[in-house]
Amino acid sequence: MSESHVIIGDGISGSSAAETIREEDADADITVLTDEGEALYNRILIKEHAKGKLPEAPISIHEPEWYDERDIELELNTYVTDVDTDAHEVHTHEGDTYEYDKLLVATGGTPTQLPVDNSDADGVHHFWTFQDARKIKEHAEQADTGVVVGAGLLGIDLAAICGAQDIDAHYLMRGESWWRYALTNEGAEIIHDALRDIGVTPVFESGVDHFEVDDDGHVTGAVDPNGDFYEGEFAGVAIGLNFNTEFLHDTPVELDNGIVVDEYMQTDVEDVYAAGDITQFHDTIMDTRTQNGAWGSAKEQGSVAGRNMVAGDEDTAFRWVPTYSITHFDFPFLSFGHPTEGDEYAERKYSDNEWRRLAFREGQLVGGVLIGDLSQQSVYKKLIREERQVADATDVLLEQEVDLDKLAAPTQG
Repeated sequence: MSESHVIIGDGISGSSAAETIREEDADADITVLTDEGEALYNRILIKEHAKGKLPEAPISIHEPEWYDERDIELELNTYVTDVDTDAHEVHTHEGDTYEYDKLLVATGGTPTQLPVDNSDADGVHHFWTFQDARKIKEHAEQADTGVVVGAGLLGIDLAAICGAQDIDAHYLMRGESWWRYALTNEGAEIIHDALRDIGVTPVFESGVDHFEVDDDGHVTGAVDPNGDFYEGEFAGVAIGLNFNTEFLHDTPVELDNGIVVDEYMQTDVEDVYAAGDITQFHDTIMDTRTQNGAWGSAKEQGSVAGRNMVAGDEDTAFRWVPTYSITHFDFPFLSFGHPTEGDEYAERKYSDNEWRRLAFREGQLVGGVLIGDLSQQSVYKKLIREERQVADATDVLLEQEVDLDKLAAPTQG
């Protein structure tokens, strides 16, 4: 008898799991439930649509026919209300019940709203879905002034959208630099200058105390904790995600700012798996629990989960070095591994737009940031996967062309 696999979420992790399950088991019953109104699309490219640089057509990855061809049942606009892990049932808002032998939760998150007055005003945008991108594009094309909040990898997308749409924007940051947890001032200043070049002004030691609105309830600007007012008929907020786990709260599945899984994407409840940015997973390289929402990481987690769901045991472990790139400026930017998790760091600036920072923990390279020259990323990722003791060889690692022959041979396990 064929097994029934239910997947909640049709992002890259859920879709990859469905595809893997079908490849591994031609007879499996596969159902994908998603609360979105459209099939899988490229989250990396929606920012280019919001910037006005890319039409909608190239952004969709799977048309409904893709699911039909693989005999995968796709249910759009479907909200899961609860899961009965004892009965192996998923219940939806319309009263439907889906029985499963194996369940995958890949529901991702919902952008966090600023806990300040008027944060829900008309004109205050969060950026996560394709529908968000459409609304942002439409509003940005009409706006002249803007404010952006959230000094991280998602916030800078909103800043770049303002720059591309010729919005005179202020980027309000709580600290003294952009992404201060991963960059020192020297590296961050390259980003600050690039923001200024596209018409976005960084404002440090700032943030938002509250938004101001007009008589119609539309945002007109933000007042920061210093009492300074920044005009903005367009506002973008990116301060993190609230993970979509409400329907699991009455289950025994362990939750901790997401869903806790092992390296096989298995929760502590039999037959229940999770994948994507919602997971707090056991990282076999770091040997600790961690979380990562990069596209490649989510895709691989989905594939690993799918294989293990079909195998019914611990068949494939997730072992991955994530990367996240920014392509908004004249120079490339890439973070790899876990650039904020080091106990030691080393950095070097090579030119006005070329800089590197490496993070080490217990002697091993665990992550880093590359600005301007990404050519050595494969070398660094190889060293991370090998878990080599290299913290005492920073002079070699920071050469423009890293010569691995100058490093001590890896220890054989």
